Amino acid sequence: MPKFRYRMQNILDIKLKLEEQAKNDYSQAKARLLQEEQILDTLRSRRGDYEEESRKLRSEKLDVKAMAANQMAIKVMDDMISAQLVEVKNAQKEVDKCQLKMQEAMQERKMHEKLREKALEQYLEEEKQSENKTIDELTSYTYGRK
Repeated sequence: MPKFRYRMQNILDIKLKLEEQAKNDYSQAKARLLQEEQILDTLRSRRGDYEEESRKLRSEKLDVKAMAANQMAIKVMDDMISAQLVEVKNAQKEVDKCQLKMQEAMQERKMHEKLREKALEQYLEEEKQSENKTIDELTSYTYGRK
């Protein structure tokens, strides 16, 4: 019995590589999103520290310069948090885009694998029919000789 060769195997191999690349891109985008979210958490924590310092400054002896500096620091942190929220949003969009590409690549690969399976089934059926034909010819040849 001859070996089965799928005539579009090179396309299937390319689809597998594209899927792997899409998975890698997705994992990199996900890692970037996590990093951006950690930065955002750090900024929010620092803002909380400044607010705590502001409460302490109000409860102690009034130091206008320290209070003004603290308020300025809180305002800067608010600006940094806003900018970081934009970065997190952009990173999330990138993750969504990569996830969509990964899903499309997976669907294409699965489609080609199904085509390969159907081609294999067809090949096996043709081989079975060929084998049956050969057996029938041998049987009729043997029967015809008697």
